Amino acid sequence: MDRTDRDGSVARQGPSGHARRGRPLAVAAGGLGVVAAVLIPALLAVPSPGGSDDAARARTHTTGPGTHTTGPGTHTTGPAHPAARAAAAPQPETCADGRDPAESLKPSGDSGPAVDRIKKRGRLVVGVDQNSYLWGYRDPGSGKIDGFDIDLVRAIAEDLLGPDPSVTYKTIPTDQRIPAIKKGDVDMVVRTMTVNCDRIKEVAFSTAYFEAGQQLLVPKKHARVKGFDAGMRGKRLCFAEGSTAQALMKSPAYRKLGAEPVVVPNQLDCLVRLQLGQADATLTDSALGAGQAAQDPSVELIGDPVTAEPYGVAMNLADEDLVRRVNKVLKDYSKGDHSRWLAAYDKWLADDIMGTDDGKEPSPPDPKYRDD
Repeated sequence: MDRTDRDGSVARQGPSGHARRGRPLAVAAGGLGVVAAVLIPALLAVPSPGGSDDAARARTHTTGPGTHTTGPGTHTTGPAHPAARAAAAPQPETCADGRDPAESLKPSGDSGPAVDRIKKRGRLVVGVDQNSYLWGYRDPGSGKIDGFDIDLVRAIAEDLLGPDPSVTYKTIPTDQRIPAIKKGDVDMVVRTMTVNCDRIKEVAFSTAYFEAGQQLLVPKKHARVKGFDAGMRGKRLCFAEGSTAQALMKSPAYRKLGAEPVVVPNQLDCLVRLQLGQADATLTDSALGAGQAAQDPSVELIGDPVTAEPYGVAMNLADEDLVRRVNKVLKDYSKGDHSRWLAAYDKWLADDIMGTDDGKEPSPPDPKYRDD
């Protein structure tokens, strides 16, 4: 049974099945009227323009290896020749010390202080999104939070607490993900959160469970932004506060393009901005943009991802035993040709995120551990 707490959290008992997704009618219809009931309350709290969100693209490119970058000053609307793609593929970030930020701790099923804390409480508290269609969103029909990220949460909860686990979902905006972990408001955040060099200084991450990249989302008709080029100058580019899109657009190469930033608390608020004509384009993760394009057929992803970004489960730096336990879950979750990862992909993403241009089947990222 689900219940909604006064703080907006949702407590859910037990996992759900993995039958192939049936898109809710209220969402599948697309358009402003569809998302208004979910998004307009959030829009009322949006600050005045001044930033941007992440961008993505579905139905034309992959969210993993095999994509290629457009970069500032270029524009691509379709697949590249394989040789060009291999040469221009966006590379994962490398930290100043030469470390790959996606390297995590080796998996372990042992309990420690953090795992024992959760078991003693008898409930897992997780920070999630309720506005990212296909990933973590509140189904307008049932009122329940569901999606690819939520399926992973259930797997983690089952491992920690056994069958029919108790989970509290705390919905948090993009810019509050790290503060919620550091303050102990949640045990972890599972919210399409990119692992990068800045963030690993503040929170710990599991190994990657998905890969995406920054991409542009624009209206299908009369789009004013065509790519990362001189035509972006003076155009209103929307992205979320605290997102990797915001960091990208603050970098010298992208800042000199002259886009006018429109900063919002949550990346999905940018979809409303596009619908209301208050933004010309959104910059967001390709995976999230694919969900928005599926939610509203009047928008589309253009170009190619210009970054390579792994998603990880974020936890407190002190909770090393929990990090190792989550990595154990991910190892089991992703194992085999009939893994739960593939079942979740087929359930939520297969209709809207296609495989790579090389015809490869979707698969989870290879795990990386720094203490091998």
